[in-house]
Order: sequence, then C-alpha cells, then structure tokens
Amino acid sequence: MSKGLRARQASGGDMEKERETLQAWKERVGQELDRVVAFWMEHSHDQEHGGFFTCLGREGRVYDDLKYVWLQGRQVWMYCRLYRTFQRFHHSQLLNAAKAGGEFLLRYARLAPPGKKCAFVLTRDGRPVKVQRTIFSECFYTMAMNELWRATGEVRYQTEAVEMMDQIVHWVREDASGLGRPQLQGAPTAEPMAVPMMLLNLVEQLGEADEELAGKYTELGDWCAQRILQHVQRDGQAVLENVSEDGKELSGCLGRQQNPGHALEAGWFLLRHCIRKGDPELRAHVVDKFLLLPFRSGWDPDHGGLFYFQDADDFCPTQLEWAMKLWWPHSEAMIAFLMGYSESGDPVLLRLFYQVAEYTFRQFRDPEYGEWFGYLSREGKVALSIKGGPFKGCFHVPRCLAMCEEMLGALLSRPAPTPTPVPTPARRGAE
Repeated sequence: MSKGLRARQASGGDMEKERETLQAWKERVGQELDRVVAFWMEHSHDQEHGGFFTCLGREGRVYDDLKYVWLQGRQVWMYCRLYRTFQRFHHSQLLNAAKAGGEFLLRYARLAPPGKKCAFVLTRDGRPVKVQRTIFSECFYTMAMNELWRATGEVRYQTEAVEMMDQIVHWVREDASGLGRPQLQGAPTAEPMAVPMMLLNLVEQLGEADEELAGKYTELGDWCAQRILQHVQRDGQAVLENVSEDGKELSGCLGRQQNPGHALEAGWFLLRHCIRKGDPELRAHVVDKFLLLPFRSGWDPDHGGLFYFQDADDFCPTQLEWAMKLWWPHSEAMIAFLMGYSESGDPVLLRLFYQVAEYTFRQFRDPEYGEWFGYLSREGKVALSIKGGPFKGCFHVPRCLAMCEEMLGALLSRPAPTPTPVPTPARRGAE
C-alpha cells in the first residue's frame, strides 16, 4: 500500500472518529438539557402568584420566596426560546409557565408605570424590595418580552420590548440620570464591559429575523462592538473588565480587574456580530483576544477550571471568591469555543471545548438531584449546595446546553469533508 493511500485512510478514520465524538457530545448535552429543564419545571413555578422561585436548595426546595426581576426575565426568555426552537419543548406547559412569568413582570416589575425603571427584587406577591442603579433588570425584561412576542404572536409584548429598549439606549448613550446614580466628584468615569455587552446582546435579540429592527439597531450594534473591543488593553495582552469612557486603562484594582468568563462571553457575543457583518478579519481578532487570551490566563493549571477574578499585575484580587470556580464562566466558555470552531474550523478551539466541557460536566452537574451546582472551591469541591439564588436561575446552564446542542447538530449535518488526495511521488526513471 502506498504512503499516500495510507495517509488518506488514516485521515478518513480520524474524521469518522471526530464525528462520533461530536455525536456523543450532542447526545450527552441533550440529555442534560432535558434534566435541567425538568428540575426548573418541577420546583420553580409559583402557581399562586405567577413567576418563578429561584432560591432553590439542592433537592429543589424553596428556601426564600423573594423574586429577582432579572432572573424572572431570564426564565421567561429561556422557556420561550426552548418552546420556539426545540420540537420536544414545544408544549403548552412550558409556554403557559412563560406567559405566567411574563404577566407577573408586566404587573409588578416596573416601579412607577408608565416609568420604565424596574425593581431588582420583589416579594413573592410582587411588592418592590430593592432597586439597582443599573440597566440589567430592564435588559432581561426586554429579552423576556421579545421572546414572548415571538412565541405567542401577541403584539403587546413586542411593544413593551421595543419601548424598554429605547429607554435603555437613552440611559446608556444620552442621559443616565434616570437610573438614580449620583455623580460623585471622586468617582472615575468607568465603563464596565457588561454594559455594551448587554446592549449588543439586545441588538441581536430584537433584530433576529426582523429586518426593520435590525436596520434600526445597526449603528448601535457597531457602537457596542467597538466599546467592547476597547477593553483589550496593554498592547493586546489583557482584557480588562473596566476602562475609562475614552478607552484607557484605569488605575488601581478597578482598572486591573479581569474576569475570564466574562471575556469569553463577550467573545461569543462578538462572534455573532462578526457573522452578521461578514467580517472574517474581526472574527480572527475576537478568537485571539476574547477566547484564547482569557483562557490561557484564566485556566487554573493546578486544579482545572476558570478562575473567577484575576488581577492583570498578579496582585491578589480583592474579591473573596476570586479563586472559586463558578458555573456560568464555564457555560460561556463552552458556547464560545464551540461557536469559534463552528465558524473557523480551527481544531484547537474544538479541543478547548472538549477540555472545558469535560471539566464542567464532571465537577458541576448533580447526578442525584439534577441541575448544576453553582459554586465550587478552587479544588473543585462543592462550596454551596444551592441550585439557585439571587444570581443563579434558569438561564446560563440551559442556554449553554441548548446552544451547544444546536451547534453540534449543525456540525453533524454538514457533509463529511473528502480527504485531500496526497499524490504519490513518481519513482525516478518511471515513464
């Protein structure tokens, strides 16, 4: 057998093995998505007042009945997205729960209608408890309403989404006074990466299959992407969580703060922007700076997993949880690396997806009661046994699993590439 033929056969065997691995991960991810959704459907629905309980213990018992507006919006969005995009989730129980959550938000989320500012925390029956001077409750309210419109066709939900989006853009780009933050003389004019990230995500959400809104928000999407990109600092060697409004590094701990998981999440937000714009050069830059760079600095070489916070100058971070391993950075890393591979075909990104996914499934999932633990020690031991709380709800885990299942399915549906023939050199003297 010639060397060329052996090489072709080996190459074909490698590709077949790769497809088998992708198929195995698709099945594994899909089964886990079913278990996670079942957990929230069984334990989180408030049948009396509407909306969802998110403070759930390991077995799903409610340990606090406060309702966090951003988590209410996230769960409505998640249920509607599953209902729309997966045949096995296209059933009335899921949609009715999403509608009940949406109606709870419509009745109680806004503090003083017709004003748009939303509460951060509500009592079980909808009375406001706490307000944050940020845009994030409002952002997830917008996502929930837009998805409800897509799932139900009821225009009133879309009207709410677009009106709230316009208000958020006004707060961010024109006048933030409506958020209630005092302007203190010594406070730096910092821009956290979360703000343009969240806006870019809303541009993608509202513009999906909607040419009119996509056109309306084109300039906004480009502005958001540029603002995120300016968080790449130090000659391209660090992604910093906070920069000045004119894109410069800030002094002190605030300026040196890094969050590898957040950079990876920003990475896949930017990848979707690159896909929409058809910009392969920007895509390559995003992969290098928002996927590979934060992973190289953020992956724990001793115990595996992503550090939660880091300091760009290697000082000890001031956050007490800096060395812990949290559920959501690993969920975002899985999405980012699989999306990067899907768009570029770079096998390095696929290997990183496998590396993160293996760690995540091994350390975070709870095979006994379902769903994932959210908070691990640096060594990977469960630090908090809760499955939900003020920050963890029905969002990052099922979003990750749903998106990965879709991307793995798309990869498997592509025709298997034909191995490139390797010519066998002719022997000297042959005619």
